[in-house]
Amino acid sequence: MSNTFNPYAVGPVAEAPLETRTDFVRKTYTHLAGAIGLFAVLEWVLLSIIPPQAIFSLLNASPYSWLVVLGAFMAVSWIANKWASGGASKTMQYAGLGLYVVAEAVIFLPMLMIATLYDPAAIGKAGIVTGFMVLGLTAIAFTTRKDFSFLGGMLKIGFIVALGLVVASIFFPGLASGMGLWFSVAMIVLASGSILYNTSQIMYHYAPGQHVAASLSLFASVALLFYYVLRLFMSRD
Repeated sequence: MSNTFNPYAVGPVAEAPLETRTDFVRKTYTHLAGAIGLFAVLEWVLLSIIPPQAIFSLLNASPYSWLVVLGAFMAVSWIANKWASGGASKTMQYAGLGLYVVAEAVIFLPMLMIATLYDPAAIGKAGIVTGFMVLGLTAIAFTTRKDFSFLGGMLKIGFIVALGLVVASIFFPGLASGMGLWFSVAMIVLASGSILYNTSQIMYHYAPGQHVAASLSLFASVALLFYYVLRLFMSRD
């Protein structure tokens, strides 16, 4: 008998019995907490063993170094999402989630190194603010029971525009200097909308066996929110 799990073999979790829905939500947020914990441990290890000079020298080796990193991150993210949500075995789903957490840890490293060197308190403050924002947004999604799927199209356009600006700033460094405070605020709004959207997807559109993929989507949104909240704190100092 094949051990391949097909999460699409049943309907969405919203149509499942209350016990199944409750179990799905519990598993999703347990895996989200695990992903955040693994991310924190990986960052602690990387910050402990990798000298900042090595990372900064690598990124400064070419004006397009960050473009290469961004492209690699997008490619790895696509693979991780495919493994986690493509109806593969449980092993592949967990491999996808783990791979994505590692990719996020790597792309966060330069920002956290800068914060550690110049404003260590910003990391804690950003973590607290992010935590409260996630709790608030999650409460809004669950208490209103509103389907925020309508945000999907707007979020897609917003992220495409944001990605275009990031890439443009690599080719035109002068643009980057003008993308400080307002860009961070705009990305915080986008990340907040993404949390509402993904929480709604968890409630209405995922199948009961897709808790790993659901936790990955939420982790991606939480990580994005934390990144730009941290960037906002650092830009204000």
